Amino acid sequence: MKSKKRIIVKPTFKISNIVDRLLKESINYNEFLFLLEKANDTFFDNPELEFELLLSNGLALEFDNNNNIFLKTKEASIDEQCFCIVDIETNGSSIKKGHQIIEIGAVKYKNGKIINKFESLVYAKEIPSYIQEVTNINPRMLENAPLLESVLKEFKLFLEDDVFIAHDIKFDYNYISDSLEKYDLGKLENRKLCSIDLAKRTIDSPRYGLSFLKEELEIEIDNHHRAYFDALATTHVFAESLKRIDKDKITNVENLISFSKSSKTIASIKEKNQKTKEKLKEPK
Repeated sequence: MKSKKRIIVKPTFKISNIVDRLLKESINYNEFLFLLEKANDTFFDNPELEFELLLSNGLALEFDNNNNIFLKTKEASIDEQCFCIVDIETNGSSIKKGHQIIEIGAVKYKNGKIINKFESLVYAKEIPSYIQEVTNINPRMLENAPLLESVLKEFKLFLEDDVFIAHDIKFDYNYISDSLEKYDLGKLENRKLCSIDLAKRTIDSPRYGLSFLKEELEIEIDNHHRAYFDALATTHVFAESLKRIDKDKITNVENLISFSKSSKTIASIKEKNQKTKEKLKEPK
């Protein structure tokens, strides 16, 4: 009887592993290039070209005086950082099925102020009726709109290496990144933060949908489900969250991103406190 051999799957090394290390410490440039050669998800065989690609794709890297690479978001304070708050409208949920972005809206926010904006419709042949009803975007509005490839090029230049924020980060970030890759425009490597996640840790609310938070926080912005206006409303939600964080503990942008992913939501804290009160009331 043959003995069964144990198959050991070797862990793959990816660019995300390099970023994880950068979250802990800076890396000498030469070692950084060596790590890029080791990674199995690079676009170029040449590590110098791959480094330049990471920069062009929005990863916020910088050199210190000793030729070490560090993440700018690890050093930057929240007031110093420029955040790009983004929203998109699409004619469907799957790029693989031929769906696409039909509108992009974005707001640049820094040190308590809106400093720039981006807004564009995108040409598309078809928009399902239910999406027309939700967004009030119809095919006639898109007849003279620029093509998606052109809009994506402009948006990527606008975004630069800012922290990408959206009120459902997985959808907006991945949809835009996948769209960029479809047109051979790279992909997104920007640091990112979900405004829903941050709101759950800073704003006491029964629900966290954008329309509900607008009402709860008395944000008077109409045109719900239009990209720019939803990005603008999200900016106000984000600004409200920033007012409520402990700036003695959250001292830089990466602290903020980490805090937004922490397990301690306001709901979980309230639930824990309630259980503690009930336990104290129990007869001994």
